[in-house]
Amino acid sequence: MVVNPELRLSRRAVLLAAGGLLAGCSQQPEGDKVHLRLATGPAGAVYRRIGGALAEHVSEHVPGATLTTVPSGASTDNIRMLRNGEVHLGLTSLDALITTDGSAPEGLSAVCRLYDSHLHLVVMAGSAIDEFRDLEGKRISLGARDSGTEFTSLRVLKLGPVNADSQYLSQAASAAALRDGEIDAMFSLTGVPTPAITDLAQRHLIRLIPLDAQADALFTAFPGPYTPAMIPATAYAGVPATRTVAVPNVLLVRNDLPDDLVYAITDTIFTHTGTITSASRDDAEAVPEAWQINVRTGISTASIPLHPGAANWFRDRKR
Repeated sequence: MVVNPELRLSRRAVLLAAGGLLAGCSQQPEGDKVHLRLATGPAGAVYRRIGGALAEHVSEHVPGATLTTVPSGASTDNIRMLRNGEVHLGLTSLDALITTDGSAPEGLSAVCRLYDSHLHLVVMAGSAIDEFRDLEGKRISLGARDSGTEFTSLRVLKLGPVNADSQYLSQAASAAALRDGEIDAMFSLTGVPTPAITDLAQRHLIRLIPLDAQADALFTAFPGPYTPAMIPATAYAGVPATRTVAVPNVLLVRNDLPDDLVYAITDTIFTHTGTITSASRDDAEAVPEAWQINVRTGISTASIPLHPGAANWFRDRKR
C-alpha cells in the first residue's frame, strides 16, 4: 500500500497530542500539531454535513490534532482515497465496504458505526412511475460515481432485473435534473432527511417509490449489511411513509494511525457529539443524523474489525 508522504504523522507530534489529551492540556506548538484529513462526500449529501460536524468537534476536543474535510464522490471513493494514502479517515456505507468474503479492505478498520442510510427512489408527483418495475428504460440517476448510492442502486437494478438509462449525478445535481425533467427518477442512499431531497420537496411535489420487495431481495442475496426500513412521513413535505432498505454507515480509519490518537477520536465522537445532537433537535438544518450516534450501536460494525484504539475505548467504557 502506497502512503502519501504528506499523511505520515511524526512520532513526536502523535506523542505530544496523546500527552496533551491525558493531561487535559490543549495547548501544543503549531509545528507539533497532528493534521488529519477526513473524506466526506459530494454537495447535497449527509456525508458532507456530518463529516464537517465531526471534523469541527475532533479539532476542538482532541488536543494537538486538527481534522479537515475532503470532498469526494462518497463511499467507494472514500475507500479508494484511504487505501491510496490520500486521507486518514473516511465515511462509507457498510455494503460498499464489505468484500465478497465478508472481510474489510486491507489496511483499514472501523472507528465506529455512526448512523443508518435509507435508499430513496424519488420521482416528481406527476410521474408515470408508480412502482420499481416502471423504471425499465427510464432515465435514472444512480448517484455520483464511486458513491454508496451507485453501489447499492446498481445491485437493486441487477436483482430486479431492470434495464435503465443510467446517469451518474451527485445528489444536488440529481435533484436539479429531476426537477427540470432531465431524468425520470433518482436514487439516493443517505440519511433521513437529506438536504437535496428536502430542498426539492419544499419547492415541488415529489413521491417516493416503495422498495420493500427490493429490500427483501438485497437481504437474501447479500446477508449482513441490509435491513428493511421505513422513511417516516415526517421526513419530507407531503410525502407519506415509504418502505425501503437501510444500510449502516461507518467511520473508517487507516490501520497505521496510532492507537492513542484513534482512542481520542472515538472518545470525542461519543462524548462531545451530544452538542451536535442538541443543536440538531432545535435546527433542522443542523445534523439530525447525529441523533443515531450512541455507544450501544456504535460498536456494531458487522465483520469490519474495530481499530485497536477504538476497541480499547469501547472496552474501557464497559468497565
